[in-house]
Amino acid sequence: MTTTAHALRAERIKFATLPSQWTAPLVALVLNTGITAAVGLAYASDTTPGEDPANTVYYGLNFGHVAVACLGILLIGQEFNTRMIDVSLTAVPRRRHLYLAKLTLGAALGLLLGLASTTLSFLAVATTTGLDLTTPGLARSFLAGVLYHPLLVVLCLGLTSALGNFTAALGLLTPTLFLGTTWLTAIPGIREAAQFLPDRAGQYALRTQAEPGIHYSHCTGLLIMLLWTTTAAYAGLRALRRRETSAHR
Repeated sequence: MTTTAHALRAERIKFATLPSQWTAPLVALVLNTGITAAVGLAYASDTTPGEDPANTVYYGLNFGHVAVACLGILLIGQEFNTRMIDVSLTAVPRRRHLYLAKLTLGAALGLLLGLASTTLSFLAVATTTGLDLTTPGLARSFLAGVLYHPLLVVLCLGLTSALGNFTAALGLLTPTLFLGTTWLTAIPGIREAAQFLPDRAGQYALRTQAEPGIHYSHCTGLLIMLLWTTTAAYAGLRALRRRETSAHR
């Protein structure tokens, strides 16, 4: 078994035995699907023409994506908080293997969460509002909804590793995702730049209709989020390597 496989096995065990970690995706699933189902039921008789069906399908994600972000933060940030990261770094000779194991676990958990919550959200809205699942753009929106979750988990994991501080990551990322970027898109002059932020671009990829003022396509929105995620993951690796250097001085 390779070093990465050993590290991945250890990460799976840690995830399964730490309630603070495995409860995060459960909370995200409940928020994503529960709120969406409630909104779909409340507006079941609303037949407003031209309304983007994705607004209802992903309504719960406006709240649930904070729990998704917390999953990424917890996967590595909790070790910074308890200083167990030094034990993990000692146990794994090459730090990139430990980091790759965490990224792999985060991406896999995010993918499973995305598949479950997106499927259940679509079914909930289809049941309550009679949503036609063959509506143009919904298949792409479904795929984007599934992929949004692992991208967000890895993004937050990478940023937490780059910061090297659990409290800073939690205090910075969660309010920014919940309110910060939404406010920025409402400020004239800043909206033009704010639309390229990772969560804004990723959530635009979920839509089925074009939005005035957005200067890229839905598919490009997902690529923008992928670019942010890749950059954050690389920054996290560099920071972890620097931590290794300081630990051995």
